[in-house]
Amino acid sequence: MPTKSLSVPKVSRRTTVIALVVALVLVAGALIGGEAYARHRIASCISSQFEKEMGSQINVGFGAKPLLITWLDGKVSRMDVDSEGAEFGPAVGMQVHAQFHDITMPEGSTSGSSIGSSSADVSWSNTGISETLKGLVSDVVSDPTTGYLTMKVLGGIGELQVVPQIQDGKVDVSVAQAQFLGFGIPDDLAEGVVDLMTESLQTYPLGMQPTELRVTDSGIEIDLAGGEAQLPAPAEGSNASC
Repeated sequence: MPTKSLSVPKVSRRTTVIALVVALVLVAGALIGGEAYARHRIASCISSQFEKEMGSQINVGFGAKPLLITWLDGKVSRMDVDSEGAEFGPAVGMQVHAQFHDITMPEGSTSGSSIGSSSADVSWSNTGISETLKGLVSDVVSDPTTGYLTMKVLGGIGELQVVPQIQDGKVDVSVAQAQFLGFGIPDDLAEGVVDLMTESLQTYPLGMQPTELRVTDSGIEIDLAGGEAQLPAPAEGSNASC
């Protein structure tokens, strides 16, 4: 007596397509979730190290390379850093936008990341300069034609003009003119202004050096560049380990 063979249920094309779509959605969701987790951990790790060095809270952004790959190989091709706080070192109102290239992250939290090169744009507004020198000067006005910054001193009845310039790889501030009712203002006042401005314009992270300085209508702009450097390690016991 002939036996009847069992038939194998046929899977429709629609069912196959739905299964593939579901699988792709699950994979995409896992990748997106993994990328978000990697981005959070890496941003937290590197931010804590950069904030130590820069002395200011920062916002970070990354290049096109997926950070899931960075999670595996420990390398970040590019990172953008913007200062977020109202102060940068002793300077009030100084804004820093920096780019760091070829960052190598440590495998643990016992050492800091290393960077291959860096560059930055620094802007310091007249208002920020006046706030930084509060108690010494007021009403700071910058002139891009002469390169002078003119500020009121001694309650507004005296005037001091200073010139910021790059000399020997550092920003130097010198007095161009100082007058009080036709006479020179006290030396200690002029020196106090120059010293505080100079200190504020030499606080740069990771060994960066100024390459160009411009006096603009609104203040001072400085271009910085740096080479290889090492970041400090995250604080012991912090949640920002790499």
